Amino acid sequence: MGTAPAEDGTLRIGAPPRWLRLLPVVLLAALILAQGVTPGDVELGAYYAAVAPLAALTYGVVGTALVAVAVVVVMELPVVGSGTLVGAELGAVVLIGALSVLLAALQQRFRGRLVLARSVAEAAQLAVLAPVPGEVGKVRCAALYRAAQRGTLVGGDLYDVRSGPFGVRALVGDVQGHGLAAVGTVAGLLGAFREAVLDQRELCGVADRLERRLSLDAAAAGDCELFATALLLEFPDGGSRVRVVCQGHPPALLLRGREVLELECDPGPPLGAGPPGQAPAVPSVVTLLPGDVILAYTDGVTEARDASGAFYPLVPRLAALLAEGADTSPDAVVDAVWEDVRRYAGAIGDDVALLALAPR
Repeated sequence: MGTAPAEDGTLRIGAPPRWLRLLPVVLLAALILAQGVTPGDVELGAYYAAVAPLAALTYGVVGTALVAVAVVVVMELPVVGSGTLVGAELGAVVLIGALSVLLAALQQRFRGRLVLARSVAEAAQLAVLAPVPGEVGKVRCAALYRAAQRGTLVGGDLYDVRSGPFGVRALVGDVQGHGLAAVGTVAGLLGAFREAVLDQRELCGVADRLERRLSLDAAAAGDCELFATALLLEFPDGGSRVRVVCQGHPPALLLRGREVLELECDPGPPLGAGPPGQAPAVPSVVTLLPGDVILAYTDGVTEARDASGAFYPLVPRLAALLAEGADTSPDAVVDAVWEDVRRYAGAIGDDVALLALAPR
């Protein structure tokens, strides 16, 4: 029994493997067959005691009890080559069967608690990093997140897309560290972004709000080295242009037809890494054409390595996918990049976030 992200990103408690469920039945059948071909004075009763504990791993209380009864019945039958079993050997098998039923009951109880705990954890993490809707304002959206720490939905990467009085604004960021230790910083930055979208007229004002939030968190935690990279995007008039503020983050990619270009922007220092009072990076304005798609990502993508240790070359591989006729809708782009990264690197040891945006 384990936990892992499902295809939709939520946490699910995995079912026991099929071979483990079949093992008690196979073992019991093998013992019956073995007893039938061994001499009559050779008893295999001690081995029957292993069947019920194996059943307790997967069968539940009722199933384990039925298996334990079946074992006792089989041991009492006049199997070929043996007589009936009595005394201490049979008593030991009965006792082990009863303990196995108790073990199954305890496991069932704790499994229920684990399901509840996972459900609460899932709800809390999804409240921090809510799924991105398919469309925000006049911008089509698709996102993917995979946390490096097993059994979690949120790590050190973040993204969000919000509509406000000054247009549709998007954020992609990467805080120092990853896993559960970074979730508090992620929650603080996302909260600051969602407020700033509503009351900050300028995109650099949103970046300044994020800087202040990070500074307050660092002061409260006594961590003078807390920092985060961030990429802010703003679509002020629906789709003819995009404003970009880059705070130490990898530049977004512009997919135009079958070309892959880096979105031009004036790079600034990461949030929390510049001198006190330094102004945010100057917004860059990029004109968009119909059909353009913007792909923002975190360094978990470009720092994924293959077996030889080579980094994942996002731009040329994405260009190759487009040249082969890959769909350029936001959902298809995100899925294609993620599958290609997985094929290239296999196991990925860092948080990965992808956000594709296509203004109408």
